[in-house]
Amino acid sequence: MAETRATGGRRAQLERTGLRHGWTTGACATAAATAAYTALLSGEFPDPVTITLPKGQRPDFALAAEELGPDRAMAGVVKDAGDDPDVTHGALIRATVQSLPRGAGVVFRAGPGVGTVTRPGLPLPVGEPAVNPVPRQMMRDHIAEVASRYGGSGDVEIEISVDDGEEIARSTWNPRLGILGGLSILGTTGIVVPYSCSAWIDSIRRGIDVAHAAGRTHVAGCTGATSEKVAVAVHRLPEDALLDMGDFAGAVLRYLRRHPVPRLTIAGGFAKLSKLAAGHLDLHSSRSQVDKGFLAGLARRGGADEDLAAAVAAANTGLETVQLCAARGVPLGDLVAEEARATALGELRGEPIAVDVICIDRSGTIVGRATPLGPLGR
Repeated sequence: MAETRATGGRRAQLERTGLRHGWTTGACATAAATAAYTALLSGEFPDPVTITLPKGQRPDFALAAEELGPDRAMAGVVKDAGDDPDVTHGALIRATVQSLPRGAGVVFRAGPGVGTVTRPGLPLPVGEPAVNPVPRQMMRDHIAEVASRYGGSGDVEIEISVDDGEEIARSTWNPRLGILGGLSILGTTGIVVPYSCSAWIDSIRRGIDVAHAAGRTHVAGCTGATSEKVAVAVHRLPEDALLDMGDFAGAVLRYLRRHPVPRLTIAGGFAKLSKLAAGHLDLHSSRSQVDKGFLAGLARRGGADEDLAAAVAAANTGLETVQLCAARGVPLGDLVAEEARATALGELRGEPIAVDVICIDRSGTIVGRATPLGPLGR
């Protein structure tokens, strides 16, 4: 496993949160490539191998695999994601480095378990291995340092592979984004912050980029698989127009504010969207709660008497509130959808995006709708 040599601000944050940071796939690939090229030029693998991250931290990584041949070297590092629930935690990331003729530069190849870009809209051209720009630059910088130290040219091919990466990738957004054959090598800082959900938010952004590149004018942000199926059934949207929003409504809205499309559908469970209606942009249960008092106020607006409003305020679950109101002819689901739409339009800040909202129950039955509305009530 990678050793975590915490210093300075990183140690202070660990002490504040009690959670252990980890390392991105990009940092692990850089460590593996650095060790492999060092062995190719010097005949010895550094273990542990030290790299410099974009913000200056210098972690050490223990090697889990190494192999030296006459014209190539391979080193492997096991990814340690710290206390983050990262699907790539424990994956063995290998870098195989071989020398190229002078002037060839650094060439990247996708080995087994690393995906290839097949759709436009990502930060890499179609046909390139899914090794993102920052990890590429980290590897180039470290290859140059090793070349300077040991008298090499720095012209190399780096093949990155991940054991079982193709299987792990099925649990990620990669297939939907058009990254086929395995995982992406990611990371902008080299550090995984526990529960930051940065990979999920980055996938939302890449999903919007892919939709733009495909010429989509209508996308759907969905809180889960059931709401996604409903959005597809209602709007007949293709796969590359679907955004796995999860709890991150704010991430979808903020990125669309900078990269607008003409139409956005927000689809999700009634309880989650009641939080959006109440003004919350993070819908996770640990960061926002269903406000029964807020729902009681909406019920009154929809014609509920005080007895029904009191029942709504005392309900056990969000779904129970909409069921109580439906039985009395009060359109609480529609009112929540309309308020959720208003929150979304407020976060979009006048960008020319029409928003509609679909609220569902656990079975996928629509319990509330808000029709498309754009800025200034259009």
